Amino acid sequence: MFADSAKILIRSGAGGDGHVSFRRELYVPAGGPDGGDGGRGGDIIFEVEEGLNTLSAFRHLRKYLAKSGEAGGKKRCHGADADDLIIKVPEGTVIKEEETGKVVADMSGENRRQIVLKGGRGGWGNMHYATPTMQAPKYAQPGKAGLELSVILELKVIADVGLVGYPNVGKSTLLSRVTNARPKIANYHFTTLNPNLGVVDLGEGAGFVIADIPGLIEGASDGIGLGHQFLRHIERTKVLVHIVDAASTEGRNPIEDIEIINAELAAYNKELSERPWIIVANKIDAIYTEDEDPVEVIRNRFEPEGVKVFAISAVSGQGVKELLYHINEILKTMDNKTVVFEQEFFPELQIDKELPYTVQKINNDLYSVEGPRIERMLGYTNLDSEKGFDFFQKFLKINGILDELVALGIEDGDTVKIYGFEFDYYK
Repeated sequence: MFADSAKILIRSGAGGDGHVSFRRELYVPAGGPDGGDGGRGGDIIFEVEEGLNTLSAFRHLRKYLAKSGEAGGKKRCHGADADDLIIKVPEGTVIKEEETGKVVADMSGENRRQIVLKGGRGGWGNMHYATPTMQAPKYAQPGKAGLELSVILELKVIADVGLVGYPNVGKSTLLSRVTNARPKIANYHFTTLNPNLGVVDLGEGAGFVIADIPGLIEGASDGIGLGHQFLRHIERTKVLVHIVDAASTEGRNPIEDIEIINAELAAYNKELSERPWIIVANKIDAIYTEDEDPVEVIRNRFEPEGVKVFAISAVSGQGVKELLYHINEILKTMDNKTVVFEQEFFPELQIDKELPYTVQKINNDLYSVEGPRIERMLGYTNLDSEKGFDFFQKFLKINGILDELVALGIEDGDTVKIYGFEFDYYK
């Protein structure tokens, strides 16, 4: 089954905790601290897999969790680093943060492998905390928590040219004639439910990749029909070829069809309406009218705007060669690099500050503070140490949590419950 989008949860591994231990050997009366460091948590890495062309595997597995690093040991033993979790995707996969829709990574062009979430750093063992005034520290640093992100994977085909137009105008027929692609062709609307790619070979090293984008309809930019699934595949194309049924075999008006499709493209992504485009008046072998030539009507409407109109028959091949060479000439004037979407969302810089928390009054003298931001903070902090507890109090103050408790009416001696911990509040 073809699948061009999927929603998954990814989480990098937490770092292993540092270890608290002291050297105890015969004839070494004051060996000092020798607790080792924790290992690094596993990264989440996306990698392009040659031969993959769908995201169907992600329909069955929705969570990808890297393993945590191993805790440190005595005798300065470093905990083992966790293995990275590598997620294979087809070329052209765009990874977006679910809530904002911002691009996290685009697995296209030269970007074949990218670390999306880094694993947590391992905590330091107590051997790092010895000082002239504290020669037997009983504190080791907890491992840093991993990062978690809900992402949308979108597969956007990589092609130089996109064939667009209403269903049943001959896109698949043209693709099968000019390339080695063999799409299913039948006289039904939406017969093509996934993009078909083919390579046009013009000889002597000339050629380009062309994609048959499934039939668009009015309202596609609003998601009507399968609009969004179809439109996303046009975003990488450099030249758009609008195919219309010049013979109006189904009673459609070619000029109205072109204007509607143009409006849908602009509504979905304004940049699409600014790309070079060509009109192909197909099915000229089926024109039998004695009135005004429908191809000339199309030319009179669009060629004054600088849009070239080609009359062809995808069935017989008439006019196809001239069309292909014209497209190739346009592509020669353009950058031949793959369109790659720039990264907009940087997990390590944004995820912590965006994590929510809640401050609630449970009853007259009991309050609760919870949320992912608080839970992550506790993962960093050793509350049993003086230094760690001081950091904890500063965290509550800097993030405005103490102010929110005061606003809720907390008084001296009241209890604040934070996950598995309970604290007495005093100003």
